[in-house]
Amino acid sequence: MSDFLTVATDIAREAGALLSSLFDRPHEISYKRPMDIVTEADRRSEALITGRLSREFPGHDIVAEEGGGHKSNSDYCWYVDPLDGTTNFAHRFPVFCVSLGLAFRNEVIAGVILDPIHSEMYTAERGSGSFLNGKRLSVSKVENLSDGLVATGFPPYVPDHDRNLQYYLRFTQLCHGVRRAGSAALDLCSVAAGRFEGFWELKLNSWDKAAGVLMVTEAGGEVSDLSGGPFRLLEKEVFASNGRVHKQMVQVFSELLAQKVERDVKLGRGVN
Repeated sequence: MSDFLTVATDIAREAGALLSSLFDRPHEISYKRPMDIVTEADRRSEALITGRLSREFPGHDIVAEEGGGHKSNSDYCWYVDPLDGTTNFAHRFPVFCVSLGLAFRNEVIAGVILDPIHSEMYTAERGSGSFLNGKRLSVSKVENLSDGLVATGFPPYVPDHDRNLQYYLRFTQLCHGVRRAGSAALDLCSVAAGRFEGFWELKLNSWDKAAGVLMVTEAGGEVSDLSGGPFRLLEKEVFASNGRVHKQMVQVFSELLAQKVERDVKLGRGVN
């Protein structure tokens, strides 16, 4: 592994050990906005990660979920989610992770995602593949959506889930099911590992997806926006798949969006 990935892996292990030690304790919850919670574990994990990254790579920028990073227009930027799955963690539902992604000029080149409860360490470098506990990953070979299992997420701070509920309902009818586990980073890892054929979410921040999208592409998958257009790290939409069902899912997204636009026009509403 490169120095970047070696250091990030060590840091993720430290942060994961911290989260594991805090998992079964009572959690003091505060709110960043309605229904969007943060815990002391988020803050402590972020302080650990950003402190280590600043010491190891003082010339790199850091963008972290709880605001602990810094920007200086460096070509290199770390995108840090110190606890992806905060709501799960706060309720002692064991689906959460630490996610660190390194971008060079907005292109992700290295990523680490650690699920400390299940001892699963995902790593990837651009051009070198993605791995789970050292074993190379490959997306699933499922060709037809009807044979697939997919996943999505519903961010707590989005006031109108209408559009995604329509997607959720339709894909439930078209495939083996839709999972909603509450950690976008781990959902993307599940696409890379061949556990899911696809994952989409309408509004994700850069730190939620930076490492995960690299896991998917390095495992042979495809990442785009929901229309099938180019994925952009700093935009909100993300759609990842094994590549084989990508066009089938894009077709569903397009059809349902067109129906929504038609309904909104009839009702005199703007399009969300």
